[in-house]
Parts: sequence; C-alpha cells; structure tokens
Amino acid sequence: MTDAAVTITGRPDEEEGSGEAAYRRLRADIVLGRLAPGRKLGLDALRRSQGAGISTLREALNRLAAEGLVLAEGQRGFAVAPVSAEDFREVADLRLLLECQAIRDAFAAGDLEWEGQVVGAHHKLAVMERRLLAGQPADPALWKRYDREFHGALVAACGSTVLLETYAAAYDRFLRYQMVAVVFRGAVAAAQHAELLDCALTRDAARACRVLEDHLQGCVEHVVRAGTLQPFALPRARRPRQATAPEAGP
Repeated sequence: MTDAAVTITGRPDEEEGSGEAAYRRLRADIVLGRLAPGRKLGLDALRRSQGAGISTLREALNRLAAEGLVLAEGQRGFAVAPVSAEDFREVADLRLLLECQAIRDAFAAGDLEWEGQVVGAHHKLAVMERRLLAGQPADPALWKRYDREFHGALVAACGSTVLLETYAAAYDRFLRYQMVAVVFRGAVAAAQHAELLDCALTRDAARACRVLEDHLQGCVEHVVRAGTLQPFALPRARRPRQATAPEAGP
C-alpha cells in the first residue's frame, strides 16, 4: 500500500508537519472506527485532543470531507460521515473494479520476489484467521492489517502508482465498514483468501476476480443481514443532498 493508506496499528508519524499529522491521525481514527459514524467533530475538542490549531484542523477536516469520510455541515461544523447499506455496496463495487484491474496487471508482471511477498502476507493472515476460528483472543486492527497486507501484496506488482493510490483510498472506505461492523465471516473468508493465493501463484487473474467478487459481496451481505450499520445510519431527513448543476441560460 502507499503512504496515502491508513496506518492500521499505532499512530501516524509524529515527525510530519502538524497539518499532515493531524490529517493522518483523524483519518486513521475514522477508518479504524475509533471515531464512530455520525460523531460530531467539534474544533475546540479536537484542538485539545490533537494538539493542532483550529485552521489546521479545519483544513484536515475539509480534506477528509473531499474523501467522503467527513460531512461538512455548514454552520453546524463537521461530523464523521454516516454509513449505509447503499453506500457500502457502492464502495464494494468501486474496490472490486480497481482491485480486479490491479490484479490483472500484477499477475501478468509479478516475478518470484512478488510471489514470495504474496505467500508471506497470506501466511500471517491465515495464522490470524485460524486463531479467530478457534475462538482465541485477537486484535481486530491487527487482523485487518494482515488482510490489507495480503490484498496489497496481490496488486503490488501492477506497475501503476495512481492505480495503487486510488485503490488504497477505496480499500480504506471499505475497511471503515468492516471495523464498524467488526465482521469476520469465518471459514468462508479464510477459504477465499487461500483461493486468491492459489490464483496468484497460477497467474489465474480471471478466477481471482470471480473469487474477489464473491468475497466482497459476501462481506456486504453479511453486514447488511446482521443490521450492524443501523445504529450509525443518518436519518433520511438529514441525508445531504447532491449538488446540482445550475441550469444553462437561454
């Protein structure tokens, strides 16, 4: 994954400039569910918790609003973007589109070093999944870190920085839903990851995309059926309206 991706464990690098550091801290807290969907983001409270100035925080929040992670509510300030089944499906479709393109390119270009990275990333994920299946204690953030590393390894050899950055942003929006729902689909998901590994080693991109589609859609449907998004959904009356283009003059 690229530097634009969220830091799965720990906090962003404190050596960064204050504006970038504040942006990355807030982004990580939103994506990892530490700031719940719908939560108000008061600038005074954030100034105390983030150690950054009001103008710096406003800039960071506007960047996050442009990414769809924060709502800018005019005079009411800012809030963490709500979640909904409809949005989750759209995010899953976007991730599938980008990841499949990257998989096709990576499977065609990947070398032995790339194969080793994929195998190593899958090993860590598989160990974590076995622990979860056995009912052993496991850190959800660490589990998702290994999930990210595996999916990131699959596409790492695609050769396009722009594609990887765009995919990383889509992955983070998908990840936010998983962290809010704390969803693990058990043996089904573990088997799909193992099949994706086999697809990589045999360079079967077409099969990998079919498995990935089942993998993502299965996650969405599992979350929707469980109803875990409902407590965070924005009431229909408050849903932000889409901006409309002004009518052309005569």
